Amino acid sequence: MQAKKVRKIVFSIIAAIVVVIAVSAGGAYFYIKSALEPTDSTNNESIHINIPSGSSVSDIAGILESNELIKDSRIFRYYVRFENVSGFQAGDFNLKKSMGTSEIIEKLTKGENEVAFQLIVPEGRKIDQIADTIAENTSYSSEEVMKTLDDRKFINELKEKYPETITDEIFNKNIKHPLEGYLYPATYPFYNPQTSLKEIVIRMVEETDKQVKKYKSTMDERNMSVHKTLTMASLIEEEATAKVDRHKISSVFHNRLKKDMPLQTDPTVLYALGEHKDRVVYKDLEVNSPFNTYKNKGLTPGPIANAGTTSWEAALNPENTEFVYFLAKKDGEVVFTKTLEEHNAAKEKFIINPEGE
Repeated sequence: MQAKKVRKIVFSIIAAIVVVIAVSAGGAYFYIKSALEPTDSTNNESIHINIPSGSSVSDIAGILESNELIKDSRIFRYYVRFENVSGFQAGDFNLKKSMGTSEIIEKLTKGENEVAFQLIVPEGRKIDQIADTIAENTSYSSEEVMKTLDDRKFINELKEKYPETITDEIFNKNIKHPLEGYLYPATYPFYNPQTSLKEIVIRMVEETDKQVKKYKSTMDERNMSVHKTLTMASLIEEEATAKVDRHKISSVFHNRLKKDMPLQTDPTVLYALGEHKDRVVYKDLEVNSPFNTYKNKGLTPGPIANAGTTSWEAALNPENTEFVYFLAKKDGEVVFTKTLEEHNAAKEKFIINPEGE
């Protein structure tokens, strides 16, 4: 009788233990399953994160948990270990709370950085046009952008950061905007939708700084400062057509400077007028401005637009010619001449009376 009771008690205890283990196992299963699911399946808002180079799995898990992209960093680490995941990428990522752990891992290991916005800045763009481009692709207004671009305190910060590129020459009293010509033409992807205006500008100036480092020795050989190089390059950029050799245009400008002749280039007049239009008329040439190269000799006080690599190279390496005049035909081809008489004859033939009437 006593033995029978003992067996019943042992059986009851074992049954209870089995139930506890089963319940615990079931709870653990559902907890882990939940931890691997999206933290908010209905939230598709992008969250920007940055994974620093050399981050460990623990570091990555901590970043994800702090941004509420995963529920439990420990489960994430165990999952990565159990699945033998490797190859996490460093960089910027836009993730969502609606993503599960496996989807997050896939993006972080494949380096699928999602671009929040992209700025395409072509060659020959003036600073106000670039400001409009930034405004069109971000939440900032053109006015906000221009205010930042002209902020003396910020420009001094850039000068300290890029001393070879940003020099005191940009503070010439006749310059309209100190950073005109210093925002390099390129395509700029940004991965953080909250990227600040300063960060955007720094990125563009940094690209210019890279070009400066590339051409600095040539500038020194030519005895041309960075500012003068950018200024010359901008004039070439604005005068160039698809069918012209920029090195020849550069030779005309360099030859005129040597002969103490005014450059007489129309884009400088338009810049002086502050207008974007197709052609210059005679009354425009009378505009009173240090940027008017019909009235003033030498280079303009500063760049009149940004310039690409081809124009930089042309500014520093003019072709060896005796040309001091050029004009563009209606088809875009450019005619170069050595004398005023030749220039006037070319104008008569190709511009005034192209059909020989």
